Amino acid sequence: MARVVPDGWQTMEADGPLRREFETLAVLAQGLPDDYTVYHAVHWTNVERAHAIYGEIDFVIVNRAGHLMLVEQKCGVLMETADGLAKNYSGKVKSVPVQMGRTADGVRNKLGRALNGQSMVIEHLLFCPDHQVRSPLTAGLSPERIVDASRRDALCARIREILPPGEPDPLAVRVDRFLCDVIQLETDASALVGQARAMVTRVASGLAHWARQIEIEPFRLRVTGTAGSGKTQLALAEYRAAIAGGLRPLYVCYNRPLADHFASIAPAGGLACTFHMLCDRMVRQAGWIPDFRVPDAFTKLVADARALDVPSDLLFDTVIVDEGQDFAPVWGDLVLRHARPEARVLWLEDPLQNLYGHPPVELPGWVRLRATSNFRSPRPVVRLLQSILPTDVSIEATAPVAGAEVEFLVYQGNSQLLEQVKEGIRLCYAAGFRKGDVALLSYRGRDSSRVLAYDRLGPHTLRKFSGDYNQQGLPVFSEGDVLTESIHRFKGQSAPAVVMTEVDFEALGDQEVRRLFVGATRATMKLVIVLSERAAGLLLERI
Repeated sequence: MARVVPDGWQTMEADGPLRREFETLAVLAQGLPDDYTVYHAVHWTNVERAHAIYGEIDFVIVNRAGHLMLVEQKCGVLMETADGLAKNYSGKVKSVPVQMGRTADGVRNKLGRALNGQSMVIEHLLFCPDHQVRSPLTAGLSPERIVDASRRDALCARIREILPPGEPDPLAVRVDRFLCDVIQLETDASALVGQARAMVTRVASGLAHWARQIEIEPFRLRVTGTAGSGKTQLALAEYRAAIAGGLRPLYVCYNRPLADHFASIAPAGGLACTFHMLCDRMVRQAGWIPDFRVPDAFTKLVADARALDVPSDLLFDTVIVDEGQDFAPVWGDLVLRHARPEARVLWLEDPLQNLYGHPPVELPGWVRLRATSNFRSPRPVVRLLQSILPTDVSIEATAPVAGAEVEFLVYQGNSQLLEQVKEGIRLCYAAGFRKGDVALLSYRGRDSSRVLAYDRLGPHTLRKFSGDYNQQGLPVFSEGDVLTESIHRFKGQSAPAVVMTEVDFEALGDQEVRRLFVGATRATMKLVIVLSERAAGLLLERI
C-alpha cells in the first residue's frame, strides 16, 4: 500500500470534484505498493516575466529513487479540438496540454532551485475517468500518457510502467521535504509514540504557518494555545528552520514520552529533552553524578543545576519551551538562561492542560499570541468540551475531520469496568481502526489505576512502558496490541482512536474538567469514554 500525504484524508468531508479526487486517491493508495508515496493537492506558484502562474496538481507520485510523476485528473466530458484536448470552465475553454505543461515547468523550476540544480526525473499523466478519447493521436499528449474512461481500471498499472519503483536514493528524502513544504505540512510531533508511520497534519492556517511571520526584536513569543492548535508543530518548524540556517536549537518539554518522540523526528544538530534531562546534563557535565535513589532526588537535581553556570556548549540560538504550563516558575528561569542574547525564544503553553497546579511563569515584555482553533480533534469531541469548559474559555472546532460521535460506556464495579474497557476497544476495531491506532488511557495515575495493572484484557494484549530505556535512550515497551498509558504520561501525544477509562469523580470541578480535556483531546478521530455511573450522571447532564 502506498504512503499518502497528507494522512487522515479518509476522514475528511468532501463533495463535488474533491470527492472524485478522494476516490482516485483511494485507488492509488490501494493499487500502488509501498515503494511509492502519493502527494495530494500540491499547490505551486511560479513567477516568470513578471506574470504569476498559479496552478494545482491533483497528485504527485514519487518512487524510491525520488523520481516524480505529475497526475492531472480531469473529470467530466472533455472537448477534442484541433489543438488537442480542452476543458470548458464556465464558458472559458482551456487547453489541457498547455495547463499540464505549465504545471510541469513550474514544478521543475521550483524543485530545481530546491535541489540546487541536481538532475531530476519528472513524468506526467492525464487521467480522465469520465471521457473516452476518440482521437488519441491528436489529443496533444502522447497516447501512453493518457488513461481515459476505457482504461481507468489500469491507472496504477500504467503509473508503474512509466515510473518503476527504482532503487532507494537519498534524493527521495529531499523531494519529500520539498513537497511537504509546498503542501504546507508539518510533522505532527504529538503522533502516537512508538508508531512507525509518520503522522502529518495540514496546518496552513495554523501556528506553524503564521506565528513564524511575526517580526520581534528580540524574538520573544509566548503562545497560549488550546490543544490541537499546532503548538508542537510550530516548535518543530522552528527547530527545523534553525538547523537549516546552520544554528543550534534547544527543545525542552516536561513529559519524557513527548521529548523522546520529538527527538526521533527532529533533524540532527540540536538538543531535544525534558527539563530534568537538561538539568541532568548540566550536572554530569560538571562532574557530578546524580543519585536518583535518595528522597527528593529531582528537587536536588534542579538545585544542583541552578548552582552551576551554563557552559558555552549549552547555549543555543533558538530555545523552544513546549508544555510551558507544566513548568514551575524557577524552571522557566533555568531553561531561558540557555538562550544566547540574540536567540529566538518561544514559550508554548495551554493553561487548560495544567495538571500539576504550577502557577503561570511570568514573562514580562514578551509578545503573547492566543490560538483557540483546534485543528486536530474531531468536531464531536470539541462540542463535548465546549459544554463543560468555563464560559470564558474559548475553543473552536476547525479540524477537517468529521469524526464519529463520542461514545459513553457506563460501569458499576471493577468487573463491569473491565468488560466495558474491552467493549470500548472492540468498538474501535469495529470502526475500522487497526491495533496500532488505538490507545487505552486511564483517567487515574499509574499507581492507582486498576486497568494499568493488567497485561491482557480478554483477547486484547496491552502494550505498556516498562520503566526502562535502551542503550539509545529510548523507552522500552512490553509486547502487546493496545498502547496503555495514564492521561498524565500521554499528555502532548495523540492517537487516532482513544478509549479513556476509569473516569470517576464525585464533582465535576476544575481539576476534573482539566483531566477530561487532556484525555479527550488525545483522540484525532474516535473517542470512547468508559465512566462510572456517578460520573456519567454529572457529565451527561451537562452535554
